[in-house]
Amino acid sequence: MRVVEAKEFGGPEVLTVTEAPAPVPGRGEVVVKVAAADVMFLDTLMRSGWARDFFPAVPPFVPGGAVTGVVEAAGPDVDPVWIGQRVATDTAASGIGGGLPIGGYAELALAKAESLVAVPDEVDLHSAAGLVHDGRTAFAVADLAAVQPGEWVLITGAAGGLGTLLVQLARAAGGRVVAAASSPAKRELAQRLGAQAVVDYTEPGWAERVRELTGGVQVVFDGAGGELGSAALATATPGARFLGYGNAASGFAPIDPEAAAAQGVTVLSLMDITRAGIDWHATLRRSLADAAAGRLEVVIGQTFPLEEAAAAHEAIAARSAIGRTLLTVGSAD
Repeated sequence: MRVVEAKEFGGPEVLTVTEAPAPVPGRGEVVVKVAAADVMFLDTLMRSGWARDFFPAVPPFVPGGAVTGVVEAAGPDVDPVWIGQRVATDTAASGIGGGLPIGGYAELALAKAESLVAVPDEVDLHSAAGLVHDGRTAFAVADLAAVQPGEWVLITGAAGGLGTLLVQLARAAGGRVVAAASSPAKRELAQRLGAQAVVDYTEPGWAERVRELTGGVQVVFDGAGGELGSAALATATPGARFLGYGNAASGFAPIDPEAAAAQGVTVLSLMDITRAGIDWHATLRRSLADAAAGRLEVVIGQTFPLEEAAAAHEAIAARSAIGRTLLTVGSAD
């Protein structure tokens, strides 16, 4: 089978299409014939070697922690009813709060049977791939934030895969959304999805602009991190909830939760979110159900064939990607 390997740490050019033996499912595992593999910012960090302290993958390795496709084979102790089913899943090596997000950039991928979620007939497998990470995370953080009708919600990185879902969930809860994004196309997308206001967070004073528009926000969904996340915190009013899950802007926002609490703001980091006892299977099923019912639009901004994985990484690194980025390996049906 064909796979994409990071032969060494480095730029996108280290990603190489090669042949590898087909995986054999072990106890509790299945083999998925891959339709699409999720491409995350984290994948680019791992490929570059930046994330070695947190995700100690050793080259050569196959990136990608989530796939959709059809179950082709099942190992011992797996219900054979899964064979032939359309599924969304983490790879066998991956997992929320642990594991290594590897093994997905391939024609065939191993997954644990316990991680499989059936994809509704109404959702194509490429769209479903945009929900394996983003859908379950969006519902998890939205549940933790508990947006109330009329509250102002600031979303940084609002045109990314996760941000586009949060715009919709915040609006569905009755929130008023301010979307922060870096290009006109991204801001236009956020408005189409329901944002009442948009700001360009590449411009000086953007956080002050948010305060002028809203009088202060009650919820911050920070998908950017870094100094952008710190600036976003300054828009929050006493009693606000700040949920920081992104690190695209050079790391997570450097926020002191105790200092924020002294200002009446509750801060939840990505670590807090992953340790919150969330039923990740349930949040993925909810996102797929909402997509199947037409209540949630999955924005797949760009797709690349397996052999162009390097171009997918380049698009993410250049901040030109909109919505979710995928490697399409097989049919979406």
